[in-house]
This record gives sequence, C-alpha cells and structure tokens, in this order.
Amino acid sequence: MKSGASSFRFLSGLELLAGAAIVLGYNVFKVIPNEVPILVVLGLLSVRLRNRSWFAMGFKRPESWRLIVLVALAAAAFRMLAGEYLVLPITSQFWPESIAPSGVDEITGNLQVAFMYLLLVWSFAAFGEEIGYRGYLMTRAAEFLGGSRAAWWIAVVITAVLFGFGHFYKGPSGMVDSGMAGLVLGAAYLLTGRNIWTCVLAHGFIDTFGVVALYFGWDV
Repeated sequence: MKSGASSFRFLSGLELLAGAAIVLGYNVFKVIPNEVPILVVLGLLSVRLRNRSWFAMGFKRPESWRLIVLVALAAAAFRMLAGEYLVLPITSQFWPESIAPSGVDEITGNLQVAFMYLLLVWSFAAFGEEIGYRGYLMTRAAEFLGGSRAAWWIAVVITAVLFGFGHFYKGPSGMVDSGMAGLVLGAAYLLTGRNIWTCVLAHGFIDTFGVVALYFGWDV
C-alpha cells in the first residue's frame, strides 16, 4: 500500500516537473508551442487515466451555484483592487509598468474586436488556463506533497509562481501581478471545496472587466 502511494506521489511529481518545463519552455525560452493547450490536453488525459474522473481537477456540480458565483465575484474584485492598490504601487518602485498583451489597443471603441477578445477570454483564459494551472498542475503539486491541507496551500503558491512565469511577456511587474492573481484564484478554488467553476468564473469576470474597460476607454 505504501509502495503504491509512493509511486502515485512520484508520478505526480514528475507531471508537475513536466508541466513546469512546458510553462517555461514556451513563455521564457520559446522552444515549444503555447503551453495552455498542451496543459489542457495533458491534464484531462492524466486525471482521466490516473484519477479515473475529471472530478479530481474540480469539475463537479456545486451544492450552491449562488455561492460559487458570489465567491468568484469576490475573488475577481479582490484581485483587481489588490493589483491596483497593492501590487502596482510596490512593483512601480522597482520595474517599469506591466506590458499589455499585443493588440489590446485595438479594442477601444471597436465592438467586433471586443467581442472577439471576450470569446478568447472565456475559452483560452478562463477555461484553458484554469484547467491547466489550477485543475491540473495544482492537483499534481498537492498530490506530490502528500495531499494534506497544508500541501494544497503550498500547491497554491507553486502554481501561482508558474502562473506568473506564464505571463513572462508582461515583464517583471506583470509577472508579479499575474502571480498574485494566481494566489487569489487558487485560494478561491480551495475555499469552495476545490471546485474549478469558481476559478473559471472569477478569471472570466476579471478579464471581461478588462475588455469592457478597454472598449470604453476607462482609465483603470
């Protein structure tokens, strides 16, 4: 029994290392394609084969959708306020302002472009990144560390660091800001019983606000 548990943890550790290599391989070294689709495919296959159910990464019906939505809204609001009034003032003392994704300047006043970005936000970012980072890598990190409550919170930090590197193009300020976002999303995931819908909704709310703000030209 102990041997089987050790083997399971060892495999989870290998998957975590492979996932980290994939994140760095694309975002830092540019030697592989975009990490998000790769992590999504690997994650879905891995939890299906090893855990026998996608429930392992948090795809489950919550007892209360209302609670999930409220926590997601609270997490989104906290992430945006913390970024504006905590992370930005600190990082601005050391590094230039975060670099925006290419092409976002075209959103302002352009409904068609804004709509296209909203589709991207809810598919690639909200679903893709949350499956890859929170659903897959966080699960494997926690399993590798033993699966205890403390292990899951350490996994939140590990995944947040990787999430920061997943936004390497934004520069140091952007990486710190994205890492903080990863901490908030990971905490929301755990606080709702590891339900990935919380992260998907929170992530979608955050980025949707960003698209809307850009469309209307709000100075936020």
